[in-house]
Amino acid sequence: MLFSPYTIRDVTLKNRIVMSPMCMYACDREDGTVHNWHLIHYATRAVGQVGLIIVEATAVTKQGRISARDLGIWDDDHIDGLRTLTSLVHEQGAKIGIQLAHAGRKATVAGEIFAPSPIPFDDTMRTPKEMTKIDIEETIHAFQQGARRAKEARFDVIEIHAAHGYLINEFLSPLTNKRTDEYGGENRYRFLSEVIEAVKEVWDGPLFVRISASDYHPDGLKVNDYIEYAKRMKAQGVDLIDVSSGAVVPAKIQVYPGYQVPFAETIRREADVATGAVGLITSGLQAEEILRNGRADLIFIGRELLRNPYWPKTAANELGISLEAPKPYIRGW
Repeated sequence: MLFSPYTIRDVTLKNRIVMSPMCMYACDREDGTVHNWHLIHYATRAVGQVGLIIVEATAVTKQGRISARDLGIWDDDHIDGLRTLTSLVHEQGAKIGIQLAHAGRKATVAGEIFAPSPIPFDDTMRTPKEMTKIDIEETIHAFQQGARRAKEARFDVIEIHAAHGYLINEFLSPLTNKRTDEYGGENRYRFLSEVIEAVKEVWDGPLFVRISASDYHPDGLKVNDYIEYAKRMKAQGVDLIDVSSGAVVPAKIQVYPGYQVPFAETIRREADVATGAVGLITSGLQAEEILRNGRADLIFIGRELLRNPYWPKTAANELGISLEAPKPYIRGW
């Protein structure tokens, strides 16, 4: 199944292998534009036969960057570089998505940082400004404009980053959202809901949302909470939930091969929505087991694709599958 095609809306992936969005911190200026590193890094994985490549967390506002070296999509000046990137990946037969992101209280850039509530991530981080309703409206609009630019840059997929303790995740979790207005309490999902609706106004392609399915804290969100959120996302037209976990608050997480797969499996089964599994998936046999047992629909590979850009070939060899080589590589494939 790993090398079978998968269709989402009008986009068909040639296999079920997805390169997870992973921050590169490779912009050598603070302008957030695509540099040679991005062109080499992503196109190499396309040559390596990854079916879908999702570009790193890309900031929808300048203040929403994790670091000053983050990729950006807050300005129309970013479109040309991103379009060059999508063209390179398409030339090598892969599809490409982009993760739209806002770092919230985990931003380390100079100046004011923002969050649903004025609670720092830890003792080493700054206290963020509690967002006003105007701040919230402007940020939702920024996500929408980021989606418009992604469409103009010819991305195939958009993923909304609602995981890992960044802004949307901060709105979702009771550990970080102490608001008493219409964006707090029982309405913590509202911010994500409005981001989804705003994005859909300008984007009609495949739409993913990355979540952290557990806060790893007794008073935080657990996978059962995300089953309900996933049902809402599906009703709003989200096509796939990319299931990660953690990082909204400092926590000790026991990691082992496939440690997050049960979250993807539970959400897929209970919310009846397509999911992506991620987290120390390193072999083709492991990926195949996940798919064949209906635990997820796509396999998201992170660090293993940093170590080996040609991991799909390695996985195909493990599974006894003949994977077509890029023509220039036939003699060594």
